[in-house]
Amino acid sequence: MAGAARLPSCFFYRFFTIGVCVAVFSVVLAGRSVAGPVDLQSLIDEALKNSPELLAAESRTEASQYRIPQAGSLADPMFMFGYQNEGWKQYTYGKMEGAQWMFTASQMFPYPGKLPLREEIASKDHEGTVTSYRQLRLKTVARIKELYYDLLVSYKNLDLVMDKDVLLGKIEDAALARYSAGMGSQSDVLMAQTEKYMLREKEEMLRQKIQSVEAMLNTAVGRESTAPLGRPEEAASPDIPFSLDRMIAAAYRNSPELKAREILVAAAESRVKLAEREYYPDFTVNAGYFKRAGEFADMWSLTTAINIPLYYKKKQRQGVLEAKAMLAESRQELEAAKLMLSSSIRDNYSMYKAAGNLMELYQSGLIPKATQDIDTSLSLYAAGKSEIMTTITKLKALIDTETLYWTQFGEREKAAARMGALTAEDLPGPGKSGTREPGLATDAAQKQQAGGRK
Repeated sequence: MAGAARLPSCFFYRFFTIGVCVAVFSVVLAGRSVAGPVDLQSLIDEALKNSPELLAAESRTEASQYRIPQAGSLADPMFMFGYQNEGWKQYTYGKMEGAQWMFTASQMFPYPGKLPLREEIASKDHEGTVTSYRQLRLKTVARIKELYYDLLVSYKNLDLVMDKDVLLGKIEDAALARYSAGMGSQSDVLMAQTEKYMLREKEEMLRQKIQSVEAMLNTAVGRESTAPLGRPEEAASPDIPFSLDRMIAAAYRNSPELKAREILVAAAESRVKLAEREYYPDFTVNAGYFKRAGEFADMWSLTTAINIPLYYKKKQRQGVLEAKAMLAESRQELEAAKLMLSSSIRDNYSMYKAAGNLMELYQSGLIPKATQDIDTSLSLYAAGKSEIMTTITKLKALIDTETLYWTQFGEREKAAARMGALTAEDLPGPGKSGTREPGLATDAAQKQQAGGRK
């Protein structure tokens, strides 16, 4: 140990101080969360029940339902009452023929067909709101899943860093032993200690990321951002057995976004019909009763007023052209939504498959090889047959490879979550049996059915 005493005391003091600060900070952060493990499905159920965004959308959907009877109702009738007098000098009621009390009621009746079209448009708007609410639910589920897996991957990476800190401690011990025996240099000890504290720095960055993701996940669920949230549970996620073409077909069939676009097209078609009906006049029926006194008999009247679309070239015709242009816009937006939906599914499907292939590569090849390399390199360094830089490099390679494995795990699960939202299907996930609607039967199942028929 005489060799170790020759190290500068300020160096040990500096790193000892940093180490104590890091340890204290770690304990504070570690003691922050006291909640138990949390599973994905419970978070999803809570979000669908308590999310303020979903509750607002639900109220908006309910409000749109009340517009339907309003759109199909007649305009409020008008009632007029007054008095008519002859001359200015005296009150002539009962004395003069023209003096009378007047009571008049009027009601406007739109041209036949206008009210049903207005009610139909309001009904389709309500259907679109309901479909948008369903789409928001799917997006909320996908958002919860993405944040859940971000949190799980952060915890896994934190575990990796803490585990590798033990290995780095062994490298530091070996460097100190070699330096004490006069077989190693002071720079080896400094390098090992520097790498150790850099690893501690990465640990604290991961803890900070965990806090950030926890806050976002709590907000998405409908909790306070500071509410305690346990560690996500890890569960095996079965492969998605569907082909890309079947995923796209399911999305075209079930996607709430496409259904909402189709409803907008239908509503635009109804608006064109309503605009064409505006060429025809509306009718206002007036009924009047005139009360006279004395020897003068009471009077009544019944009249009808019709609005004349005299300026149809600047008004009604332009309204029809506007409605037709909006219909064309809705149809083009529907086609664009189909293309965007297909592109999104292809992107996420390829991401899902690529992530799965990379996970298999890391798990079956790179991680075992990197683990073997670090064990061998550590033994060789302790025996004085290798350089410390080689050992540290191999340790970094192992950390990076295992980190990439969990990163790809998160990307794979998040891609599956997004595809579930796009296709509106209950795709297999952690803890699920993989139950699906008949529209996504796998190729293997079809082959089995064909074999049974044979």
